[in-house]
Amino acid sequence: MSVFADLVAHLADLLQPLFHASATAVAIVLFTALVRLLVHPLSRAAARGQRARIALQPQIAELRKKHAKNPEKLQKAVLELHTKEKVSPLSGCLPSLLQLPAFFLLYHLFSNTTIGGEANALLTHQLFAAPLGDRWADALGEGGMFGAQGLVYVALFVIVAGVAVFNFRRTKRMMAAGTAGMPAVSDEQVPGMAASMGAVSKFMPFMSFFTLITVAVVPLAAALYVVTSTTWSAVERAALYPVTPAPAVPAAT
Repeated sequence: MSVFADLVAHLADLLQPLFHASATAVAIVLFTALVRLLVHPLSRAAARGQRARIALQPQIAELRKKHAKNPEKLQKAVLELHTKEKVSPLSGCLPSLLQLPAFFLLYHLFSNTTIGGEANALLTHQLFAAPLGDRWADALGEGGMFGAQGLVYVALFVIVAGVAVFNFRRTKRMMAAGTAGMPAVSDEQVPGMAASMGAVSKFMPFMSFFTLITVAVVPLAAALYVVTSTTWSAVERAALYPVTPAPAVPAAT
């Protein structure tokens, strides 16, 4: 933890001539961008894997017909197909999982009053008027929602809400078009999963809005990580998973 604290402090020192009191906040944004940049190759691989899984759906449909009365054989056959085609059903989870350590590092760094037996000086650093170790509740107590600290959170909420609306509209379009990158309810890669995937698909367009809760309850430094990462994800997914219109259905004659 102390090594990570030194890294953030040194990066903030480099940025201080340009950003002054907000240098540490900018350092956190750059650190988040660096983490996302390092994970980006995995995101691209996950997108390729998703396209490959979509391409396997006709073969999986045949397997479902062949083993309709034997779920165990169906599951084994689907897994063998994925292995043969070198497609991992879990590849899409890796980018998100690998980002969690960075988030928890920031969360703990700006939640602890001491680091390495010494006072955590990073807690006094600010984004404009808001200390990076404080939460939204602290800002409300200092001057209300539209006080100097509260306005920092209002700005973050506006960004997150904007990204959430963008994701909501885009997810609805992808679901309507059946675009790769959306979980298909009919893709019963594991027997019995269709019903749960249907519930996930209905709930998915609203998931981005729950980021607002995260931003409100974690330290401001961790909230900056969440806001930056969420914005990056929206742009990245728009590039990796373009929305393609569903093919037109010929009119009946």
